[in-house]
Amino acid sequence: MRHRREELQRRQGRRPDRVLRPGAGQAHREGGSLVPREYSRTLRINSQLQRELSELIRDELTDPRIGRLTITDVVVAKDVRNAKISVSQLGSDDELKQAVKALNGAAGRLRHLLVDRLRIRHVPTLHFSADMALRDADRVGGLIRAAIASDLASEQAHERPSGDNVAPQTPDDDEQAAS
Repeated sequence: MRHRREELQRRQGRRPDRVLRPGAGQAHREGGSLVPREYSRTLRINSQLQRELSELIRDELTDPRIGRLTITDVVVAKDVRNAKISVSQLGSDDELKQAVKALNGAAGRLRHLLVDRLRIRHVPTLHFSADMALRDADRVGGLIRAAIASDLASEQAHERPSGDNVAPQTPDDDEQAAS
């Protein structure tokens, strides 16, 4: 070869190629100590998937069963092979179930469209599920409001009888009674 042996050797004091630092990939060095990363890769992928899927569902899908959906949560597995997407929709439970069924049917098309938008090696397989937490929260809120209304109604119905409506005594009344 034309290269001299000295040119092929690395300079003294540099780390050789293909050697991992201790703890590489789990933390970065800041000020001489190892500090955990603030925003992990799976969290970044979760938020990016949520944004991109919202746009794709709104702009690309024309299925009438899919109305105005809200993607409430995205959870990507650590190996980025599967993603569980929770969706919520205004309307009845049956409409939500039909929308989830339509989304699971369109999951392959959505995944194909995500390939162009995401800059990751493997686009996860999408699994949609209905998020009933908002519906349950509304139901519980309605129960609480009904309980408060019934308590107020029972308080008004059971006010003191008319014979007990004696005016409370003031300190001036006490002085007059003492004299």
